[in-house]
Amino acid sequence: MPFVQIMTTVPDRKTALRIGEKLLEDKLCACFQIVGPINSLYRWKGKIEKDEEFLCLIKTREDLIEKIEESLRKMHPYEVPEFLVIPVVAGSADYISWLDSELLKK
Repeated sequence: MPFVQIMTTVPDRKTALRIGEKLLEDKLCACFQIVGPINSLYRWKGKIEKDEEFLCLIKTREDLIEKIEESLRKMHPYEVPEFLVIPVVAGSADYISWLDSELLKK
């Protein structure tokens, strides 16, 4: 199945909405979910950081990954934004059909 879910985090809801709306307008994703706020703890430049962030889940096709990463880098405020791609190994036929119908055509 050529579909994936991409994960990223952003510092606030406003940024998440701006990124999500742009990706949807460009038909790079069919669904953009915003979860949070969440608490993130991570190492950055030798220090342990603790931040409140919003998790973004992006539903798309494999062939659109590079375009999404390019678009995300232009809009993302972080120096090194999280960009993790998770393969979709199964899904309901109706949902997968809807997902594909909402994306930029190959």
